[in-house]
Amino acid sequence: MATRTDIFENKEIQRFTRFLAVGGLGTLLDLGLLTVLKLSGFPTLAANSLSFSAGVVNNFILNRRWTFAGVSPLPWNRQLTRFGLVSLIGLALNNAIMLLLEAPLGNLTGHPEWGYLPAKIIATSLVVFWNYFANRLWTFQPGHNNLN
Repeated sequence: MATRTDIFENKEIQRFTRFLAVGGLGTLLDLGLLTVLKLSGFPTLAANSLSFSAGVVNNFILNRRWTFAGVSPLPWNRQLTRFGLVSLIGLALNNAIMLLLEAPLGNLTGHPEWGYLPAKIIATSLVVFWNYFANRLWTFQPGHNNLN
């Protein structure tokens, strides 16, 4: 017989898997737009901020409707505000990692103009943990009387 802890852990694994799927789609949008903007001559910081923001909008909508559907008693506008604040911190972390790694990774690969791509992949891989736990515990905080 499944215990309350087992049910919670299974739901949490399912929720994290959904979060990763949504994040994967958001990352494809982010990387695609980042590449288009960089090829159009945008500086890395501006291009990354715009592409990251497009991913954030996508992720909020899908996470609210699918990943964390029915979990939080908060109204959508409060969730959006919290999601935005979490995302701003995520953007700051993402930008810092990008700026730190772009030149060294570009030089390491022999293609300095493409250093932003491996830097973006590393930044995204690290920031995903901040995004998940901050959104799970604050933005889409569970109601008090259920397993959510």
